Amino acid sequence: MTTQNPQGPAVHFASIRIVTDDVERMATFYEKATGRTAKRSTDDFAEIITPAGTIALASARTVRGLGAQAPRPAANQSVIIEFRVDDVDREYEALQQYDIAFVNEPTTQPWGNRSLLFRDPDGNLVNFFTPVTAEALARYEQ
Repeated sequence: MTTQNPQGPAVHFASIRIVTDDVERMATFYEKATGRTAKRSTDDFAEIITPAGTIALASARTVRGLGAQAPRPAANQSVIIEFRVDDVDREYEALQQYDIAFVNEPTTQPWGNRSLLFRDPDGNLVNFFTPVTAEALARYEQ
C-alpha cells in the first residue's frame, strides 16, 4: 500500500534498465564512466548501483517473452541518462582517456547546470551535470 502525502504518493525511483545485446561491454563502459564497479549477477544482467538509483543492464534475451512489445537494444531516441557529478569539467578531463563519443564539451545551460553529453556503446545519450547557479544548487538541497 502507498501512503499519501501532500506531494503525492510515496514513490521512490529505483533504477533505469537498459536492454542491450552486450551486457559486458555496457557494464565496462558504465564502470569507466562512473568509477563504480558493476555487480554482475549473470551474463544477462548487471547493475551499477549509485546512492540515488541503479543502472540495470539486461540482455535482450531477458525480455524476449514480451514478443513484439519487447524493448529493442540500441534503439533509444528519447531518453537521456543523467548523473549529477561534483565537477563536470574534471569528469570531462578524466573521460578523455577512454574511447567515448562526446556530443559536446561542458556547457552551462540556461537552467543553471553545467552539462556534458556523450553516448554509451549502444548510442544512448548520457549527461553528466553539475549545478552551478544558486537556483540550480537550491534544487538539489534537500
